[in-house]
Amino acid sequence: MKLDRLLGILTVLLQNDRVTAPELAEKFEVARRTIGRDIDALCQAGIPVVSRQGVGGGISIAEGFKLDKSVLTTDELSGIIAALKGIGSVAERSNVEFTLDKLHANGGAVVSMREPVIIDLASHYKGQLTEKIELIKRAVLETRVIEFDYYYEKGETHRRIEPYFVIFQWSSWYVFGFCLERRDWRMFKLLRLSNLSLCAESFTPQKIPPERRDFNARFSDDIRLVAVFDLSERYKLVESYGPSCCTETEEGLRMEFGFTNRGFLIDWLLSFGGKVKVLEPKDIADEIQAAAKNILSRYNTTK
Repeated sequence: MKLDRLLGILTVLLQNDRVTAPELAEKFEVARRTIGRDIDALCQAGIPVVSRQGVGGGISIAEGFKLDKSVLTTDELSGIIAALKGIGSVAERSNVEFTLDKLHANGGAVVSMREPVIIDLASHYKGQLTEKIELIKRAVLETRVIEFDYYYEKGETHRRIEPYFVIFQWSSWYVFGFCLERRDWRMFKLLRLSNLSLCAESFTPQKIPPERRDFNARFSDDIRLVAVFDLSERYKLVESYGPSCCTETEEGLRMEFGFTNRGFLIDWLLSFGGKVKVLEPKDIADEIQAAAKNILSRYNTTK
């Protein structure tokens, strides 16, 4: 991608007094004319790149620029490396390794490649995720419709969407786009997709309403849970919602917290077995009690 290449060219120039266009073209596997356009783009971005012709000429950043200004600090480059390694946990390795290689100059790294932050975005379904992400990325770049079967709490449905983003948020991967069936913007979890395919049909990108670009806004903490957990469950609560999510009382750990998804909340509470008592809302407490009776009935059947 052009942005990757511009980043690579910039880091090489920051670490070398001079490089030639043929050297850059060979390193980034593009034509010299493409390098020329990239240099123009860097100049337009306010980076003083100088080109000199003839013997001893080449491409460099204006003298003093590296000393007086910081285009990419060490911390910023370290962040980029950490992010690229994280993407590498679900992306094609060759692509990520090629991008990371651009951060090397003369055999040495621009910054230490031993980034202490490890981001692993993969899961047990890494192979499936990689294939889905690559196909959706292609669809976005080519503005082509995708279709898939989708599993959700009410069953299974078939959807066709205009894809715009692949998003990693709330510990899961999603595709965001305009659903042609619902005529509205939707997010779909990648692990719930099956039979994903790229359609021949193309689309004209629409302007996404600002309120729909705020992906956190789609969640509102409307369900206010009040529950008491056994003291032994503190680590689970802290792991999920932080040390301040509960208060120790004589009865146990009292938690008052807002939740968005009723189904998720029910499943989460049931995972504690008999080590939680729901005080509010009453309908949640009633549903937990009914679920417990249903579980018990499965073991009380006589042969």
